[in-house]
Amino acid sequence: MVNAAALVSRSLTVSALERAVPSRIAVFRALQLGDMLCAVPALLALRTAFPRARITLIGLPWAKAFVERYSQLVDDLCVFPGAVGFPEQAESDARLAAFIAAARERNLDLAIQLHGSGGVANDIVFELGARHCAGFVQPGESRAGCFIPWPEQLREPERYTALMRALGVPADNSALWFPLKWIDRAEAAALLEEHGARDRSFVVVHPGAQLPSRRWPPSRFAAVADAMAGLGKTVFITGTPAEKSLAEAVRAAMSRDAISLVGRTTLGGLAALVERAHLVICNDTGISHIAAAMRRPSVVVACGSDTARWAPADKILHRVVADYPECRPCSFAVCPHGHLCAHAISAAQVIEAARAQCNYGSRLHLFGSSHHRGDEVHDRLA
Repeated sequence: MVNAAALVSRSLTVSALERAVPSRIAVFRALQLGDMLCAVPALLALRTAFPRARITLIGLPWAKAFVERYSQLVDDLCVFPGAVGFPEQAESDARLAAFIAAARERNLDLAIQLHGSGGVANDIVFELGARHCAGFVQPGESRAGCFIPWPEQLREPERYTALMRALGVPADNSALWFPLKWIDRAEAAALLEEHGARDRSFVVVHPGAQLPSRRWPPSRFAAVADAMAGLGKTVFITGTPAEKSLAEAVRAAMSRDAISLVGRTTLGGLAALVERAHLVICNDTGISHIAAAMRRPSVVVACGSDTARWAPADKILHRVVADYPECRPCSFAVCPHGHLCAHAISAAQVIEAARAQCNYGSRLHLFGSSHHRGDEVHDRLA
């Protein structure tokens, strides 16, 4: 049985502890795809510990797709409308009171702050009216409940599994997981068939990222894509519809052919494509976490980001290429310093890493050693 002692006073009796096991849980994490994927190990631990609880994600509007994808872990979405101090949406408190009133009607047993280091995120969690709260605190911040210091030294997924352990929830695996459905694999198969690549070795090149400060120049992605095509690989360029101009800039700078799938894949279809790829070449963005979840080799060109926090854990399967000027890690959406960390990374550096990873990807395909976490997760949730 889960140790609920972290949720309540140590003076309570065993029977009171048993009664404290939550049946209505809210998890606050109103962030983008990559951030959400990094929270999956913690959500899996939470669901395993409380299989009968109703777990609600408080997240961004797009996270409806995340909840549908991870329906084994999360029951429903409560959309966070935004507030001052949360730059992921328009910073306004105009709809905050109505959101809090609706959230309080859920009569929550436990509200968990997985949004970040503390501060204003904790303010939101305490407004939900839950019987117990948990999360992280910044230096000098004190909160009632199960709150631990923000673990700066840990990788992103491990920060949240650390909080689970503080709650008494076993959480010893921080590996990412992305469940695929038959329709995802059918989508990927149809795209490969359309472009005559069903039985061909291919590379996924993803030049986009939400923040401009995280993007490596398209001309250098083009040089890498040309090198991959020179090795006989089919090159697929992927991205969201908003990233069409980036993809076209890459193709325009190439001397060889590449196929644009920008705007043509769903999230699941993209993951299924990654599952079959020999290599993913990308910025430090959501698709890098998908490659980690699908156990496919990648080269991550990390501009601006905190690689100790965000880089994939497996240093053999995933190569991170980065430069570290004094201004790093970067908190700017658009770099005000001439994007030194991006321009310092040459195409030759990334090509060298990509060639090595292509060889590794070929060995994985040859020996059938690509391991997915799906069966393990299914067993845990069964």
